[in-house]
Amino acid sequence: MKFLAFILNIILTLSVGALAAYATAESVRVWYPTLNKPSFNPPNWLFAPVWTTLYILIGIAAYLVWIKRDKIVHFPRTIAIYLIQLILNLAWSFIFFYLHEIGFALAEIILLLIFIVINALTFYKIDKWAGYLFIPYILWVSFASFLTYNIFILN
Repeated sequence: MKFLAFILNIILTLSVGALAAYATAESVRVWYPTLNKPSFNPPNWLFAPVWTTLYILIGIAAYLVWIKRDKIVHFPRTIAIYLIQLILNLAWSFIFFYLHEIGFALAEIILLLIFIVINALTFYKIDKWAGYLFIPYILWVSFASFLTYNIFILN
């Protein structure tokens, strides 16, 4: 049963990434290249492996919390925080790439970053490794926030 829970947590997070990738693929190919971007903008090929790795780490963190769910007093709140940050993660892709609303995406990614930190701290209180696994996610979304800000300013 633990193996199934592990796989389901990984699949959930990878599904968020796959949905975002599917919904935004055309804009990534057609619209995004037309934007003015800062010199530190990563090459497009880098985003897929980074996000795949991050989604796997997020899924592992969720699994570490899931297996301790019987000992968590506020488990529904913990799950709600986790799901909110996943929804915000998905929403950013739609806002930025599908709607082409860079300013709105900037505001949304700041909210996402806040929820990621809240999620990391919540997970850390339950399982230290679950919290630690969010550090790369926090770092990447911090960078993505700065990148979004710069794209907003340049466009």
